[in-house]
Amino acid sequence: MAAEVFGQANEAFVDENYEKAVELYTKAIELDGEKSEYFTKRAQTYIKLEQYMDAVTDATKAVELEPSSSKAHLRKGVASFYLDEFESARESFVKGQELDSSEPLFVRWIRKCDANLNLEEKEESGTVAEDGKPLVGAAGDSSPAPQPVNQPQPQAAAPPPVSKRHDWYQTETHVIVTVMIKGLKKEDVQVDYDTTTLSAVFKQPSGADYVLDLDLAHPIVKEQCITKVLSTKVEMKMKKSEGIRWQCLEGDGRPYQYAQWTSGNEGASGVTQYPSSSHFKRDWNKIVADVNKEEKEEKTEGDAALNQFFQQIYSDGNEEVRKAMNKSFVESGGTVLSTNWKDIGKEKVDMKPPDGMEFKKWEI
Repeated sequence: MAAEVFGQANEAFVDENYEKAVELYTKAIELDGEKSEYFTKRAQTYIKLEQYMDAVTDATKAVELEPSSSKAHLRKGVASFYLDEFESARESFVKGQELDSSEPLFVRWIRKCDANLNLEEKEESGTVAEDGKPLVGAAGDSSPAPQPVNQPQPQAAAPPPVSKRHDWYQTETHVIVTVMIKGLKKEDVQVDYDTTTLSAVFKQPSGADYVLDLDLAHPIVKEQCITKVLSTKVEMKMKKSEGIRWQCLEGDGRPYQYAQWTSGNEGASGVTQYPSSSHFKRDWNKIVADVNKEEKEEKTEGDAALNQFFQQIYSDGNEEVRKAMNKSFVESGGTVLSTNWKDIGKEKVDMKPPDGMEFKKWEI
């Protein structure tokens, strides 16, 4: 029962209905209060709602239940950071990094904590003002003291907050996550892909960072993921490790249900429809066609272009072409790649090293 309610809470979280998600996570915890993951997810939801004290409380409980949970330490650190408790936040991030050194978020958050702690030290020593600027006349500052001014200088208006949200859709081979922030440059965006996580930081025009941290529902091929920074949004295109249809973007703690990708259901208009939380319908046939066209028109260079060329031959070839390519490549140790099954199928393919090189078999 608790697991079922927890799954419903995750669905509400994915739909960005965070108030409902908190309600359902709370119900799941009432049914089973010994699951660290339940408190960790509710802490993440509280962070989304900017209820950082509640997030710290839940993350602390999650750490007590499962000290080895790097995610619990991460949530506790993030909530503490937004409460300006930088030392406590740094301790949580360091502990989480010790548990999972492959997670790039810990490195970034530790750096942010260090920067804020250094700023606090300078403020305490009287060398900088609270806004981070050097104080005139402070130690180490040779600037002359300013003369008193009768009229106060008007303060610059703060830049308006930037609205942002993320959305996602999928094709047979990819999952695409979009973040709607205008006017970003490539250097303003840092995205890290891992097998089951997506971590991104966007430096907004206001100077504040927007952090997107997703625990993906299914594995991806991180080496084949692409980030595109456009004038109105940022697209993160993730390669699926298997051709299955994702029921949700983020993991829900339940076993994966590997339903093979199908062509979807066709509505009365003949347009393919897929499960979605959106309040409007998309023409998925057109989206898939546009993505496939974009993939074919992508220009690659060097080894990537060569690999793409061979992949295209393999995918477009018949069964004999594929058998010939597999057999020749494997038997020759990667030195021969042939599409002619009539010749390759007759006998074992000899190894043919490049000119100027010699093959040697090492005994282990």
